[in-house]
Amino acid sequence: MVAPRANWKGYIKFGEVSCPVALYTAASSSERIAFNTLNRKTGNRVKREFIDSETGDPVERDDQVKGYEIENGQYVVLEPDEVASAVPESDKTLRIEAFIPCSQIDTAYLDKPYYLAPDKLGTEAYVLLRDGMKSQKVAAIARTVLFRRMRTVLIRPHGKGLIASTLNFDYEVRSPVEAFEDIPELKIEGEMIELARHIIGTKKGSFDASSFDDRYEAAVAELVKAKIEGRTLPKMKASPAFKPNELLQALRESAGMGGKKSKSKRSAANANSGQTRQKSAKPTAKTESKSKSAPSSRRRAS
Repeated sequence: MVAPRANWKGYIKFGEVSCPVALYTAASSSERIAFNTLNRKTGNRVKREFIDSETGDPVERDDQVKGYEIENGQYVVLEPDEVASAVPESDKTLRIEAFIPCSQIDTAYLDKPYYLAPDKLGTEAYVLLRDGMKSQKVAAIARTVLFRRMRTVLIRPHGKGLIASTLNFDYEVRSPVEAFEDIPELKIEGEMIELARHIIGTKKGSFDASSFDDRYEAAVAELVKAKIEGRTLPKMKASPAFKPNELLQALRESAGMGGKKSKSKRSAANANSGQTRQKSAKPTAKTESKSKSAPSSRRRAS
C-alpha cells in the first residue's frame, strides 16, 4: 500500500514546546466517478482553449494575465510577480494562539479537514498536546501560511491523533439572519410536541458514516457497468408524489397512531408506552389505543 503524501510539512508550537508535524488530506472526492467531455461525432476528447472575448482569437498561456474588473470592461492588470508579492512569508510553523472549549466551535466556519500527524522525532510532544486537550475538552486555534494564504486552523483530538480543519474567514460565512428572517415566532405545545418527542425517541441512533449511501454514485456506477456489458439500462424508479398533509395528522401517523384522534390529554410517558389502555370514565367506555412504530431498517445501495 502506497504511503499517503503529505500536503504540508512544518512544526506545531504551543508555548515554548514544538514538534515536527505533517498535514494529510482527510476528505477527498478523487474516488468519485469522473467523466471526460467528448466530441459526439468522433468520440475524441475535447480540450479547453482560452479565447479573446472580442477578437475570437486563441490566447496562449504566456499571454494570459490576471485582471481585476473595476468597471464594466475596465480592468486592473496584475503581473504574475505582482500577485506573488502578495503571498505572505511562511516559516512553516503552526502557532497555537488559544485553546477554546469544544462547545464554542461554530461548525459553519469549518472548511477542509486534514489529519495532523507527528514526525517520529516529535512524538512525545505531540502526544502531550493531544492528551492535554482531551483531558481539558478543548480545541486549539492556530495560524500559519497554508497554500499561499495565512490561514486559521482549528486543531482537535481525533482518535490516536489530531485533526486540523482550516476555517472559513468571517467574510466568507454568510449571516443566518436573512435565511431565517421569515420564520414566525411560534410556540408548539400539547399533543404535537409530545408526539414529536416520541418520534425522536424512536429514531435515536449513533453516528455511523459507513451507513451514509451515495445513491447517485451507485446509480452512475451501475449505469456505466450496464453500458460496458451491453445490458438494458436500469430504469429509474419514480419517486412518490409529495402530498402536503395536516401537521397533527402526520405526527399521529408517524407515531403509529393512524387516523385515530386522541380524546384525552397525553403525557410524554404515555406517548412513549406502546400499550393499549382502556378507561371507563362514565357508563360509556372509551378506548384509547397506541402502538409502537416499527423499527426502520437501513439498506445500503448495491
